[in-house]
Amino acid sequence: MEQLSRIRTLDLIRGIAVLGILTVNVGSFAGPASGLYSPNLPHAGSTLDNWAFAFRLVFLEGKMRALFSILFGASLLLFVERREAVGCDGEGLQLRRLLWLALFGYLHFALFWDGDILFLYACVGLGALILRRAQPKAMIVLALATFTLWQAWGAATWVPSVSREARVMAGTATPKETAEHRRIFADYRAEDRADAAATLSGFTSEVRSRLSERPDYPLTMVAYNWGEALSYMLIGMALLRSGFFSGAWNAVPLRALALGGAAAGLTLTLAFASWAHPRGYPELAMHMALGYGLGIPHLLTALGYLALLVMAAPRLLASRVGLRLEAAGKAAFTNYLGSTLLMCALFSGWGLGLFGQFSTVQQIPFVLLAWAVMLGWSQPWLARFRHGPLEWLWRCLAEWRVKSLHR
Repeated sequence: MEQLSRIRTLDLIRGIAVLGILTVNVGSFAGPASGLYSPNLPHAGSTLDNWAFAFRLVFLEGKMRALFSILFGASLLLFVERREAVGCDGEGLQLRRLLWLALFGYLHFALFWDGDILFLYACVGLGALILRRAQPKAMIVLALATFTLWQAWGAATWVPSVSREARVMAGTATPKETAEHRRIFADYRAEDRADAAATLSGFTSEVRSRLSERPDYPLTMVAYNWGEALSYMLIGMALLRSGFFSGAWNAVPLRALALGGAAAGLTLTLAFASWAHPRGYPELAMHMALGYGLGIPHLLTALGYLALLVMAAPRLLASRVGLRLEAAGKAAFTNYLGSTLLMCALFSGWGLGLFGQFSTVQQIPFVLLAWAVMLGWSQPWLARFRHGPLEWLWRCLAEWRVKSLHR
């Protein structure tokens, strides 16, 4: 029954992941999305900005998304098994949860931010739910095959553009290639200006812009990201079923995964950063790397982080910081959407309108503020209530009845 009860390690790691996700995403709240790909976009950054970006690239970029996705897959399976263990229709309940999550995700996109990941998780989660009865080894094989093919295909589609960019930077491009390159960059900068104008407009204007110009954007995100997301979820489901999160793994393989995964993944990412940093993080090369090229290093590092955190969990959960991280993880849904609301209140036109005014380094205080809020409210709230506010609403909608919130 330990596997079917709430696994505290999952909550702890989820709390760390939701803080890490905001650390990576803050750039798309504080400025145009191009800033996620380079500290020198849309304007040149300082030396300190470039080093701060390098740190985020090596240790956080892609790794936090991988953690979050792996944990989503594990939690999806755990929910179903817990409900079935007490005679409920776990699969039916999870299906309704995913449908409501899709609605939450679309509203998140439409009302606040186009970087939503909930709609993607809901859609891809349907596929993971179908595959949940597979054996862990079969899940891992399918996940790795899908992931490898997906990353290879995606990277291959970017090779012509990245090669042309390299020739332009080296001064060996043809006039036609140089003109095409300039046209692409002009389009990107036009998108930056449009992003700034929409974000700094009023709330209704921003919502109207999203719904009139790109109402299908969440579906586009699914089309471009389902292979990666499904692979991560299947890995999470396989790890859960193998007892990874509940302490069933022997110390030797756990330590090997922790050290081997983190060392290999970080080394590969560092090698790429060592190439990109002195070149000012070329925009198209960064698009290819962050979207596909660094997929394997992201996965390896995330698995290493997971194993390290599983080993550290007993001590962390006995500490004050660990308990606050665990609480933040229990209320991750509320914290994820709440951090969007906080960031929009700071940077959007309907809030303080600080969009585009802060560089990579200058965004760090806003990250620390969001961390303080998430770590500050979650534990006191959960001492009095069973669930976070949005977790409670999600449960009520999925079960179509009002559940008790107070302890």
